[in-house]
Amino acid sequence: MKKNQVKYLKQLLETPSPTGSEIAVAKIVRERLADTADEIQTDVMGSVHARLFGRGLGPSLMLAAHMDEIGLMVTYVSDDGFLSVSAVGGVDAAILPGLRVDVHASNSIEPLRGVVGRKPIHLIKADERKNVTPIDQLVIDLGMPAKRVKKLVRVGDVITFGVGFERFGSNMAVSRAFDDKAGVWVITRVLEKLAKAGRAQGDFIAAATVQEEIGVRGATTSAYGENPDVAIAFDVTHATDYPGIEKTKYGKIVCGEGPVIARGPNINPEVFERLVAAAKAEGIPYQVEAEPAVTGTDARAIQVTRGGIPTGLVSVPLRYMHTPTEVVCLSDLDATVRLLVRFALDLDEDASFVPGLGGYASDLQDQAGSDVAADALCEAAAE
Repeated sequence: MKKNQVKYLKQLLETPSPTGSEIAVAKIVRERLADTADEIQTDVMGSVHARLFGRGLGPSLMLAAHMDEIGLMVTYVSDDGFLSVSAVGGVDAAILPGLRVDVHASNSIEPLRGVVGRKPIHLIKADERKNVTPIDQLVIDLGMPAKRVKKLVRVGDVITFGVGFERFGSNMAVSRAFDDKAGVWVITRVLEKLAKAGRAQGDFIAAATVQEEIGVRGATTSAYGENPDVAIAFDVTHATDYPGIEKTKYGKIVCGEGPVIARGPNINPEVFERLVAAAKAEGIPYQVEAEPAVTGTDARAIQVTRGGIPTGLVSVPLRYMHTPTEVVCLSDLDATVRLLVRFALDLDEDASFVPGLGGYASDLQDQAGSDVAADALCEAAAE
C-alpha cells in the first residue's frame, strides 16, 4: 500500500465515530470524493452516498461499508467526578480494565484522556478474581476535579479506545476500528479507481453507512433510498489463523491470503460467481467463507430491501475483532479494491441476477449437469 493511501487509512481509523456519532468520518468521505464523484448526498440517518455516473446501460451497483465503530457512552457523572458508562455496540467487558480511553466531551474541543478504573487485584476477594467485572461496575477516571468534569462532560457523550494506527511485522497493521473503517477506505478507493478506468457501464454508488453495530440501520435506509440493481457489502471477518480458533467450526481464513468472498443464503449466487470470476480474471488470491444463515453485516439488510436486491459480501480477514488491537494485512485491502473494480467493470446490460435463470451461476450448473450426463454415457458405453 502506497504511503499516501496509508495516511488516508490512518486518518479514517483515528477519527472517532462510535455508533450514532459518525459525523466526522462522513465529512472526511465527502471531502475525499468531492472532486471525483458526480454526486454526493448525505441522508437524514447520516449515511453518505457518493455516485459515479455510468457510461452505458449497465446495472447500478452499490458498494456499502459502515463508518461506525464500537465504543462506550457516559450514563452518569458522579459527585466525585467519575464516569459510569454503557457499551455502544459489542464491547467485551473483559478487555476494558486498565485501558486508556478518549472521552469526546460535549464542552471540550479536544478529547479528554481517561483511564478505565477497577479495584487492583490486591483488593479483590480471591473467589471474585476470576470473574469479569461488568461494564456498569467500571468507572472512567479523568484525573481532574469533579467540578471540572461536570463542566465538560454530559450524559450521552461517547468514548473511544485511546489507541491509533500502527504498522508492524510483515505488511501487517494494528488499530482500533478496522471494523469497518477499512471498508470505508475500500469503497472510496474503488470509486476513485473506477473514475480513472473510464467508469463502469452503470452507476456506481459508494455508500458509507451508519449504525451497523446496533443492527445494520444505515444500510437499511441506504438500500431503500438508493435502490440499486445489485449491491455488495464490505466488512471484516474473523481470521482463524492464530491459536485457539477451531477451523473445523469457523473455516480457514488467513491474513495475507486475499479477500474473503461469502457464500450462503444471504448471498445472491450470481453475485458470488461473478466475484469469483473477477478474482480469477485479475489473478487475485481469494478465500471463500460459508455463511449458512443471515450475516451480521450490511448485506443482511440490503438483500431484503424493497422487492429484494441481489447482494454479495466481501471481507478481509481480521484478528481480534472488537478489541483495541484489531489486526489486518494491508495487502488484503489492496487486493480487495482490485477485485471490486473488476467486478464493477464486468457488469453489463445483459447481467442477470435471478437464481437459476441465466448468468454465471446457471452456466456453471448447466455445465455440471452436462458433465454428469457425459459421465453417465461413458459408464453406459463401458458396460
